[in-house]
Amino acid sequence: MSSATPTTGFIVIPAGRFRMGGVPEDKFVSAVELPRHEVTVHAFELARVPVTRGEWFGGEVADPELPVTGISFGEAEAFARRHGCRLPSEAEWEYACRAGSATVFSHASDLGVADANFLYDESGLAVGRGAVMPVGSHPPNAFGLHDLLGNVCEWTADLWHPGYEGAPCDGSPWLDDAPPGRRVIRGGAWDHLPRLLRASCRDWAPESARWDNLGFRLARDL
Repeated sequence: MSSATPTTGFIVIPAGRFRMGGVPEDKFVSAVELPRHEVTVHAFELARVPVTRGEWFGGEVADPELPVTGISFGEAEAFARRHGCRLPSEAEWEYACRAGSATVFSHASDLGVADANFLYDESGLAVGRGAVMPVGSHPPNAFGLHDLLGNVCEWTADLWHPGYEGAPCDGSPWLDDAPPGRRVIRGGAWDHLPRLLRASCRDWAPESARWDNLGFRLARDL
């Protein structure tokens, strides 16, 4: 693992309010994405792309522009701390992903392979590359952030709750009233259907997970 400072650029995410959770037009919304609720987010910085293999390993490494995967929650959190960063909260992640939008995806109500790296369409037909891609291979959202949807899922700081009843409304990570050991992951991945790349879609992974479709992105306070 590299001790060098990550070279990925950061983007200032402005303070604001948004409605977090499934939108009415989304036919794939489930109970874990509800109730939709208003959240106020303080300004912060978020990395333009997920942490790469080059940043994680340093030196000579194969495919340095691919997002690093196979990293447990604890390892991701420790890497972030060493570089004066942290993992984003789930609310910060969705706010940054939506970038002012209120549609199913961060830019529109549907998603194509030109928009993000995913494998299957909703009929189950393989339409994507079927592998992880270099970061920044697809267009950015309105905040200038790449790969929030697809390529690799991303760790967030929050413990898993199966719904938003009692969730914080200030953008902070939700760390109480939940069993330990399960963290929220967001964004969907290269081997997923579009429905798993929706801006409100959420899932969890055990903190020990080292999956080939799970990475992370750095955040930091202003």
